[in-house]
Amino acid sequence: MSEKKLSANEYIKTRSNYLRGTIAEGLADLSTGSMCEDDQQLLKFHGTYQQDDRDIRPNRRKHKLEKAYSFMIRIRVPGGVATSQQWLETDRIATQFANGTIKLTTRQAFQFHGIIKTNLKRSIAEINQAAMDTIAACGDVNRNVMCNPNPHLSSVHAQALKAAQDISTHLTPQTRAYHEIWLDGEKVESSEEDFEPIYGKTYLPRKFKITVAVPPSNDVDIYANCLSFIAIVENGELVGYDVAVGGGMGSTHGNEETYPRIADVIGFCDPAQVVDVAEKVVMVQRDFGDRTDRKHSRFKYTVDDHGPDWILAKLNEYLGYDLQPVRPFVFEDNGDRYGWVEDTNGNSHLTLFIAGGRVLDTPSYPLRTGLREIAKIHDGDFRLTANQNLIIANISPAKRPEIEKLLEQYGIKDSHLKSALRLNSLACVSLPTCGLALAEAERYLPDLLTDLEGSLEENGLRHDAITIRMTGCPNGCARPFIAEIGFVGRGPSAYNVYLGGGFAGQRLSKLYRENVPAASIKPLLAPILTHYAKERNDGERFGDFCIRTGYVAKTIQGPDFHLNIKPEALAKA
Repeated sequence: MSEKKLSANEYIKTRSNYLRGTIAEGLADLSTGSMCEDDQQLLKFHGTYQQDDRDIRPNRRKHKLEKAYSFMIRIRVPGGVATSQQWLETDRIATQFANGTIKLTTRQAFQFHGIIKTNLKRSIAEINQAAMDTIAACGDVNRNVMCNPNPHLSSVHAQALKAAQDISTHLTPQTRAYHEIWLDGEKVESSEEDFEPIYGKTYLPRKFKITVAVPPSNDVDIYANCLSFIAIVENGELVGYDVAVGGGMGSTHGNEETYPRIADVIGFCDPAQVVDVAEKVVMVQRDFGDRTDRKHSRFKYTVDDHGPDWILAKLNEYLGYDLQPVRPFVFEDNGDRYGWVEDTNGNSHLTLFIAGGRVLDTPSYPLRTGLREIAKIHDGDFRLTANQNLIIANISPAKRPEIEKLLEQYGIKDSHLKSALRLNSLACVSLPTCGLALAEAERYLPDLLTDLEGSLEENGLRHDAITIRMTGCPNGCARPFIAEIGFVGRGPSAYNVYLGGGFAGQRLSKLYRENVPAASIKPLLAPILTHYAKERNDGERFGDFCIRTGYVAKTIQGPDFHLNIKPEALAKA
């Protein structure tokens, strides 16, 4: 029996000479604003995607013009912590090379859009001069490592943050290609001199995502990630981490072999073992992940194909020691805590709501200018949350009055005075730049929330938190499949509507209605919100209510995601 043919990307990686390809030559070609197809795949490993403005595609096609190509650059921010100087440099680059906005991503990274090819190399070089980088922000490698960003929640937060940063450093690709291409490093003449001790020549079958969480907050959504470490605190001390494997959000419309999956918690490790465990889990995926079918190559499918027990046994084999039994933990939510909080050191932290994670100025809300002025005097740091929001962190008592004055001056101080539904919302970028988008997300969700807020007000639900998330396609970048209300683009102005996710991100949602026109979403949801307001139990979350009252069936694990359950069976689920 002949072996299955590998996916096309595997051959691209094999012949790329450790991610070099012909990127340097493509950058020098001024006859086009694009890069060749192979290099487009390799560019992802360097932290950038080729895109084009889909809003103006038809007009350019009409005039026989090339698409309006540009590039998205993603900056890794391990643990989501950036200095004030890094914020200022990010702001400057957004003006000088990008479209004048900064996108805070759902993985605690900075993202630029609209960078043309002739500015791509200089942009990445200047990002590195600001002590940041873009390598492995995309591609078939471990991506930006996330960490609970709220230092007030626990005295062990600094240890968890360091673990995230140590994992990120250890799993960064070792190829010299990044420095050669973008930073004018010395070119290596022989590919034999390059070596990837963890990834090997063909890296991973697909992208890999890692988080570190500090209960009771699950703001990094550990159940939606390939690998997570859950801090276990006993008597105020960090004693180690529970290890969760096999989460993931992506799916494909019409393909029931693809589905989102909730991570399994398989063991416990000591703090000193975290980096080793991360490395060995990555190696298990490297060696056993599917390299023949890109739609089946994420780690969640490796876990499902072999089973969590097999993964644990193989991990123990790679480690040379056994993980300890899982220890108990409790997550209460996966949202952010807004407004001011103070820590035991006397410093203050302010969490701001950033709609869609988009930092920009409008005539009525000069957010970006205000944050720039704050960064000029702030002696603490900035923390990006996994919910696309921003914490002005570690504000010293001496600086707080000045910062409060600037918050007032630029109208930022009340950013969080919104409905609880809006404060618990997420949206991916989607149109016009994402090539995979089928429908709007970031540009449409604010208007939909405004429509739904009328129903919330009528039913006394303005301050009741309900997680609501929207993506323009089923790849799930905003993690809609664990939201209590999820929207996934199906076509222009049409969405699949999902209900029943867990408030703490611990349960999948279920398809409620398919291909719903945008104009029909409010009429569809308003009666359910009214029903919830009138008949919920004390303390009952919206997702739990939707399951108890039979709107959807309870769905814990991925293979059950597409199961069609008859309506009469829902109430028993």
